[in-house]
Amino acid sequence: MIVRRKTRQITVGDVKVGGDAPISVQSMASTDTRDIEATVAQIAGLERAGCELIRVAVPDMEAALSLRSIRERISIPLIADIHFDSRLAVASMENGAQAIRINPGNLGGESKLARVVDAAKMHGLPIRVGVNSGSIEKDLLGTYGYPTPENPRSLIESALRNIQLLEKQGFHEIKISIKSSDTLTTIHGYRELAARTDYPLHIGVTEAGGLIGGCVKSSVALGILLFEGIGDTFRISLTRPPLEEVRVGYELLRSLQIRQRGPELISCPTCGRTPIDIFSLAEKVEEYVQTMKAPLKVAVMGCAVNGPGEAREADIGVAGGKGVGIIFKKGKLYKKVAEADLLEVFMTELKKMEDQYGREKQ
Repeated sequence: MIVRRKTRQITVGDVKVGGDAPISVQSMASTDTRDIEATVAQIAGLERAGCELIRVAVPDMEAALSLRSIRERISIPLIADIHFDSRLAVASMENGAQAIRINPGNLGGESKLARVVDAAKMHGLPIRVGVNSGSIEKDLLGTYGYPTPENPRSLIESALRNIQLLEKQGFHEIKISIKSSDTLTTIHGYRELAARTDYPLHIGVTEAGGLIGGCVKSSVALGILLFEGIGDTFRISLTRPPLEEVRVGYELLRSLQIRQRGPELISCPTCGRTPIDIFSLAEKVEEYVQTMKAPLKVAVMGCAVNGPGEAREADIGVAGGKGVGIIFKKGKLYKKVAEADLLEVFMTELKKMEDQYGREKQ
């Protein structure tokens, strides 16, 4: 049983982070924030997939001013990602950002940080202190060395130093992240940080990589931390469309039995008995179930001989055969279908189950 670490609670828009709030899944838009139409369209797709917090890059004043139009057209909280320029942080908050992500030590000094904190207080917004292995102050690197699994101290001390800068300004609506591209450094760093502060933590592996490498590194690091009760919100950082980050995030939560959203898809790994193109079938079914909300278990099996038995716990499943396939429910044959019509008929059955779930929820 997972026992969550006790943390303070902050509010980002209408989403609670920390305390007893659900662990939230977030992502970052890959569009140019100044392209309002593209950014809104991408965020809309992320909302449908269950993204609960969205961060956008704010590289200049035009991007900061674009936040107002974006905020008016989306439903999830909007976070502005700021580097180096305190003016962009203030302008972002004035134009609709519901939180900001900064590294307080690189904003240009105490007076500039004070202006940012004053704006956050005035608008009632939280600040995420985000420190990465590549942004650690030189004096801390000189004292503690570059962060490693054996010694993540410089990463932790940098975060705590920056937290103290905010606390000195009388500000405590804070969440913290200390990201590394190394899996073990991420795990050990967050463990130690969690033991030294009760602020909510945003966890993640930065620059994790592409689909396979990034999913593995992020799932290992975040899976271990979440299992140990560490982490209040997270992002799966992939060199892929952000929609895939959200999908992986929910699968991670599902695998730890922390949260469930929509159907669970199980599929066989194939073998020489598989007479159909199960890769294509599974991919199309997976794409469709991502749009569903019913908490079903859906199976895609390659063999009509063993499929229903191996996936008897599935609410509904499909299995292929030579020229004909079957649809089964709870391990029992429901319908035989010509192979050419198998996908279409199966999708129709999924739609019926989704509609029934919607009626029952009303």
